[in-house]
Amino acid sequence: MALMENLRADFARARAALQGRAAHRSLHALCAPGFHAVLVYRFGRWALGQPALVRVLLGIVYQFLYLLVRVCWGIEISRAASIGSGLYVGHLGGITVSRRAVIGRNCALSQQVTIGASAHGAPVIGDDVYIAPGARIFGPIRIGNNVKIGPNAVVGEDIPDNAVVALVPGYRITSYRGNRRAPSATPVDPRRSASTG
Repeated sequence: MALMENLRADFARARAALQGRAAHRSLHALCAPGFHAVLVYRFGRWALGQPALVRVLLGIVYQFLYLLVRVCWGIEISRAASIGSGLYVGHLGGITVSRRAVIGRNCALSQQVTIGASAHGAPVIGDDVYIAPGARIFGPIRIGNNVKIGPNAVVGEDIPDNAVVALVPGYRITSYRGNRRAPSATPVDPRRSASTG
C-alpha cells in the first residue's frame, strides 16, 4: 500500500503545480515527463521488495522503463535511492539522483540537477526542499527541512533548516556602451540601402 500512497502524493504534487481546469491538470500531470520518471522510480522501488523470482521478472520491466525515461526525458533516478512521498520533478533534462541519496517528503527537483555521491557518501536531504535548475549537491552532507537551493548553486557542506542557498552572481557589468558598433570611419553613401548593400 505504500506504493499507492506515495504515487497519490506524487501525482497530487504534479497536478497542483499545473494551472487550468481540474480535468486538464490531471491529464497534463499524467503526461508530464517528471511524473513518468517518478512513476518508474516508485515501480522499481516496489519491485525490490517482491519475492526473488518475481523481482527478477519485474526487474527486466523496470530496466526497460528506466532506460526509456533516461533516453527520452534525460532523468536518472535510481530505484536504490530512498525518496519520500510527494516528489515533484518539474522539468525534464539532465537530472541525476545517486543511488545512495536520501530525499525526504514533498521535495522538488528542477532541470539539470545533480544529487551525487562522493567516495565518502551521498546527501541526505530533508522534507520540503526545493532544488532550482542547475544546482549540484554532492558528498556526505545533510540538507535540512524547508530549504531552497538556488539556480546553479554547488552545495558540498551541511545546510540548516529553513535556509535559502544562492549562488553569488557570476557576472559583472564591464561597460554601458551596449552592443552597437563604433561609427565607421568610411563615409556611407546615403543612396545605398542596407538591403541592397
